[in-house]
Amino acid sequence: MDVAHYKAVLEARQAEILKRLRRIDDDLGRTRNPDSAERATEAENDEVLEEFGHVGSDELKALAAALERVEDGTYGICVKCGKPISAERLEAVPQTPFCKACAAKL
Repeated sequence: MDVAHYKAVLEARQAEILKRLRRIDDDLGRTRNPDSAERATEAENDEVLEEFGHVGSDELKALAAALERVEDGTYGICVKCGKPISAERLEAVPQTPFCKACAAKL
């Protein structure tokens, strides 16, 4: 397994998520429109942005954990059963800590 490849993929995704979270923070911090109808629409949009922020934060945690596994030499090994995670699964979800069989049991 080419761990360096997966490390680069994880780091690129991490940078992408951080950039997206900064844009969300910028959008949430903008000045509100004084029109009450616009404020209602903005409030709905803010709820969506906040949810995206939560999802992004969760993904950042998973990416950081995967990068820790890269550093300690356990990347690509299922944290539940200890068996190797398939390359196909790592390509699809590089931050996954579980093999396909263990993920299916969750």
